[in-house]
Amino acid sequence: MGLRKASAYTKRYARPYTRKSKVQKKSFIKAAPNSNIVKFKMGDLKGFEAGKYSTTLDVKSKEKLQLRDNAIEAVRQFMNRFLVERVGKEFFFHVRPYPHHVLRENKMLTGAGADRMQTGMSLAYGKSMGRAALIKKNQTIFTVSVSGDKNESIARALIHSVKSRLPCKVHIETIRKAK
Repeated sequence: MGLRKASAYTKRYARPYTRKSKVQKKSFIKAAPNSNIVKFKMGDLKGFEAGKYSTTLDVKSKEKLQLRDNAIEAVRQFMNRFLVERVGKEFFFHVRPYPHHVLRENKMLTGAGADRMQTGMSLAYGKSMGRAALIKKNQTIFTVSVSGDKNESIARALIHSVKSRLPCKVHIETIRKAK
């Protein structure tokens, strides 16, 4: 069985109770799944720290939501590949949120006779099946730093093409370094 639709989780922003204890008997989440995000910082990190790039584009959320780690990873792979192809090595790309929140699922049986094989909603805490990052309004999701007007327009067009892959409305905040 695949993943549930994101709409099963996005309407509930409030963080539910998820106890993770050192004492296994007291822990409700027995094993939290690993995050799907491979890298958080890509490109020329030394150049970014040295202040080499003149323009920084921050992709910020317009609403609060839960952003799954597989959605973050899909955007990361897409943006990193196209930045390398079109800009070269002269960029810095940073994924800001970390998916700490564990998503749970109470699996139910369906079909004839399934009503006698399950407990229904009694003790329905659910098993962990994924991770999500809790994003607040105006929180930065991605940061892209480039130098030059041509590279800025390429990065801006790339961010506009990524908007459809994100489950929220986003806006771009531009920070230009004074010359």
